[in-house]
Amino acid sequence: MTGSVPAPTTGSDRLTTDLQAAGVASVVPAASLAASTTLRVGGPARVLVTVEGDDELGAVGRVCGDHGVPWIVVGRGSNLLLPDAGWPGVAIVLGRGFRGLELPTGTDPTGRLRAGAAEPLPTLAVRIADAGFRGFAWACAVPGTLGGAVRMNAGAHGGDMSDHLVEVELVRLTTGVREVCPASLLELSYRHSVLPDDAVVVAATLELERGDPATIRAEIADIRAWRRSHQPLNQPNCGSVFTNPPGDSAGRLIDAAGGKAIEVGGARVSDRHANFIVTRPGATASDVWAVITQVQRLVRDRFGVELTTEVVRPGAWGTGGT
Repeated sequence: MTGSVPAPTTGSDRLTTDLQAAGVASVVPAASLAASTTLRVGGPARVLVTVEGDDELGAVGRVCGDHGVPWIVVGRGSNLLLPDAGWPGVAIVLGRGFRGLELPTGTDPTGRLRAGAAEPLPTLAVRIADAGFRGFAWACAVPGTLGGAVRMNAGAHGGDMSDHLVEVELVRLTTGVREVCPASLLELSYRHSVLPDDAVVVAATLELERGDPATIRAEIADIRAWRRSHQPLNQPNCGSVFTNPPGDSAGRLIDAAGGKAIEVGGARVSDRHANFIVTRPGATASDVWAVITQVQRLVRDRFGVELTTEVVRPGAWGTGGT
């Protein structure tokens, strides 16, 4: 992303017309992003684009550079907390042109699979299981896309992207060029990578071992059953809000400190899982951020532990998170 600029504008906007003139087919000005995030909060983007290929991504990068505006990839919005004032630049959604799964041929015990970055992880986990490859079942529990999972080294149930990632394909918005980057250069660690700021993940290659599809599907069913029992799946949330501190669980610390009682406006800590924040209609992004900061303060005061957010909070928030 580039630096901050003034708040989103409405009405006639040269940014919109320049994106259309550059060949971006789907351009929506002053587009609400609340429905594009799993928390269902946040203001509008100045412009929302859906791109279907590298040429459109390159065009978005050129126009953003010409106008000096920031960009952000939304994906499924499962780890985004956008401000109520909105996003002051271009929000990018990768369309169906960046989906798909390519399976290996042959009968080798291991194989390399290439998938588009817009593939939803739960869907991808099932397709990989049905193809007879094991090790990726954990991904059924992550409500994001493959591209976002690469950038944050997403994981669950004892697995993460670094376990099987071989290489990623990137489009650099400053150049519009697709590059191939070995996973070894990404410095993947717990919920972290060193992907360049101007890089959009467009595809990834995984190496997995073959397994019995029925066994792998049973593993996925077990993970889904656990989630239904332990997580607030029927309420808007962004998944785990905080990373786990070394040797401990953020959810355990929040629960032990009495954090499940925290509620601000339309947002509150889930009574089912303390590392989840849920929202109801009428909630604002500022409500969510206020809950986050209160939880951090409570755990700091009680246990001396600084909780770090896993959810990403881009944009201009001003004083007090507003």
